[in-house]
Amino acid sequence: MSDIKTDLLKTKQHFQTLDGLRGIAAIAVVIFHFMEIAVPDYSNSFIAHAYLAVDFFFCLSGFVIAYAYDEKLKQIGLGNFFKLRLIRLHPLVIIGSVIGLVAFVYDPMSNLYQSYSGKIFLMFLTSCLMIPYPLVHERYFNLFHLNPPTWSLFWEYVANIFYALVIIRLKKLPLWILTVIAAIALCYESHRSGFLGVGWGGDNIIGGAIRVSFSFLVGVLAYRSQWIIRTNMGFIAIAILLLASFLIPFNPKWNWFVDPLIVILYFPLFVALGAGARLGNATGKLCKFSGDISYPLYMVHYPFIWLFMSYVEKEKPTINEMIPIMIAGTISMIILAYIVMKVLDIPIRRYLKLKWIDKA
Repeated sequence: MSDIKTDLLKTKQHFQTLDGLRGIAAIAVVIFHFMEIAVPDYSNSFIAHAYLAVDFFFCLSGFVIAYAYDEKLKQIGLGNFFKLRLIRLHPLVIIGSVIGLVAFVYDPMSNLYQSYSGKIFLMFLTSCLMIPYPLVHERYFNLFHLNPPTWSLFWEYVANIFYALVIIRLKKLPLWILTVIAAIALCYESHRSGFLGVGWGGDNIIGGAIRVSFSFLVGVLAYRSQWIIRTNMGFIAIAILLLASFLIPFNPKWNWFVDPLIVILYFPLFVALGAGARLGNATGKLCKFSGDISYPLYMVHYPFIWLFMSYVEKEKPTINEMIPIMIAGTISMIILAYIVMKVLDIPIRRYLKLKWIDKA
């Protein structure tokens, strides 16, 4: 039993640049969400394409999951694989739900919660259990109102289950076929919806299945095909090129074409570059910090976006008044994510890993 436990607690060395890029994408998501409230028209937002960061996360996840478990899954078994994924992901799902509940009920500038007072417990329960429950039409009809980014974690869980039951057994040819089919579906969805910022709401949930299908599959394919580009490009240069994809101007006339182009070609390229990049000590520390706070930042920031929205709806501030709030808010969210990671997420995961693996 102790040998099994030791094997389960072992982890492979991380790709440091990929960790760093994940953090950059998470920060871009926070800024994007602030800008959605401040400047609702994507055509006027300087970071309008940052919703595609989710597709980058999915691609990165497929690569990293294949790297970590293609050889290990048979050894540890399905049960322990699912336990390890729950331990890694679910504490912050619950932490984010708690923060979302408090922000919703005690929002000083909105009494919207009163309209849903009889369903708040169900909202909280479904958020913790990751059961889609679109309810609040007044605020975009999110699958998980208390903490909207949970929608992508829902699809991440689905992808992990599909990986363990199906993808792990696939040879390269059927994996290629599924990836090509998913790419066609992605192009169709982008053409139908006009862009790929879908999957998060009760009226566009199918878009999430399509987005995760392609990006997760191509991430797995990238690892198994060893699409690793050895490069001397530094982390900063690669990060700037990734950010460039989020800063592309939004134009409704051609955005349906641009989005799948970025997701199908650009993001797998960056995973390959990140996997093959070499880092110095200074950038290595930066990448570690960026990667460490990426998931906590993604999972705790949005309840404060709701508070910002309540402020904007009530006070009708000018853009010049909102800019310092958004800057301070982004910095504060990074600090909060770090605190939550250190004080809650890491200790909880460490405790659960030791206790659950003991029972394996």
